[in-house]
Amino acid sequence: MVEDQVEGQVEGQVEGQGIGSWFRLRAVKSAGHPALVFDGTELTYDQLADRVDRIAAGLRARGVARADRVAYLGDNHPSFVEAMFASARLGAVFVALNTRLAPAELAYQLADCGARVLISTPALAERADVAAALAEHPVLRVRVGDGGASAGDGDDGGGFEALLGALPLTDLPDVSLDDPALIVYTSGTTGRPKGAVLTHGNLTWNALNVLVDYDVTSADRALMVSPLFHVASLGMGCLPVLLKGATVLLQERFVAGEALAAVEGLRATSVSGVPTTFQLMAEHPAWADTDLSSLRLMTCGGSPVPDRVREAYEARGLRFSGGYGMTEASPGITLLPPQHTAAHPRSAGLAHFFTRVRIRDTASGELAGTGVAGEVEACGPNTFLEYWGDPAATAAARTPDGWLRTGDVGLLDQDGFLVIADRIKDMIISGGENVYPAEVENALLTIPGVTGAAVIGLADERWGEVPHAVVTLAPGVSLDAEAVVERLSLSLARYKVPRTLDVVDELPRTASGKVPKRLLRQRYERTGAS
Repeated sequence: MVEDQVEGQVEGQVEGQGIGSWFRLRAVKSAGHPALVFDGTELTYDQLADRVDRIAAGLRARGVARADRVAYLGDNHPSFVEAMFASARLGAVFVALNTRLAPAELAYQLADCGARVLISTPALAERADVAAALAEHPVLRVRVGDGGASAGDGDDGGGFEALLGALPLTDLPDVSLDDPALIVYTSGTTGRPKGAVLTHGNLTWNALNVLVDYDVTSADRALMVSPLFHVASLGMGCLPVLLKGATVLLQERFVAGEALAAVEGLRATSVSGVPTTFQLMAEHPAWADTDLSSLRLMTCGGSPVPDRVREAYEARGLRFSGGYGMTEASPGITLLPPQHTAAHPRSAGLAHFFTRVRIRDTASGELAGTGVAGEVEACGPNTFLEYWGDPAATAAARTPDGWLRTGDVGLLDQDGFLVIADRIKDMIISGGENVYPAEVENALLTIPGVTGAAVIGLADERWGEVPHAVVTLAPGVSLDAEAVVERLSLSLARYKVPRTLDVVDELPRTASGKVPKRLLRQRYERTGAS
């Protein structure tokens, strides 16, 4: 009987519907097929299923239970995938931390979500230790690459390999698609990061959107060069590939020459990244001689692909598939298939298969017609559950009938293609990273003598946008730009720190006292930042 077979897969228990069941189900269906390739080593689906279950057992032996938060800080590594799926097996919630954040920023997120465990890779171990100490609540530390328990305080969980517990893994909770699976922090317009909670269902339905719209096959070999802590890389790249039983070619971090070598040497069929990723590859000396014939899909998000980058790839017979999304949508909202890029070069594409998009006129509050700009709203089983511990922000992110408010201005053409026109939010996208001006402005205002601050994004050929600060000072105060950068780097990730800074006598303000960012951008785009 089918029921008996399913029930017998894990010590007499019925598998839940959560993502934690994926590898156990794939262990037989895709036995012997490589799931992950990293640094010359392959992990097959059956091997990965065994390791995930053992790591889950090890986490449970260290007190991790259903709904506990397990945080991870590290560059791309198989342990990210293993820890995430092991957490899911236990019904715990995985927290993907941005490796570019400063210790104080990480500490806030650890404290906010109440992380029970923090796993880190070797290069980030010291920063993780500092962040855990600053979090001011007990955080069990587990270090990848540390073979055994390290000497340390009572919160030391030792090495990652020491997590490999003894099987069988019994008494698993029944995890449903409605249960929380992942927390990804996204900075808000108020400057306070918010933890977007994505459920098992959100991640599964987003993966199904990708499988349907991109025709992923089990023979695909997807090169992952963007960090997995970004929901775009995880949700649009890694998870759909693993759900399908294909192969993830995982690189620790993006290096243009290494990425080109991996495409040729590992016969990658797809690559995903931000415009800067593809620009650096096209500008690399090895570009002209690299065999790219295995590639059939290149997905690019974050911002539009510059014409010269697009033309460089088209000259090699390759076309991009773009799209639009946000963390709260797991993240896919629309995609632009390669066959439509020529006819719709500035479009963000069509709504994903199981997702819907509409436009609301910001003036009247009514739904907008074809070709009329307004706020983009999205609906579908991939839209998030809530902001962790912040019901007010959660309510503000939803329309009365439950649609996700994106905060972006766009319009739908007669064929249903979405064109993003502007941002209601003042978010800056620099090299694919989101920078919220309010957060940077708050940091600037902690500097003695700074009386006012406004941060805007200015166009940059390599990064798309970079932050530029405009400040006012108290009488008699002077400001050294290098000292500002050094100070801000103690509390902010480097990509958030303004590249340039101007001191002005007075910031322009509206009647309500707000700085009109659009006018400020126009002024500095005309004159250039000093």
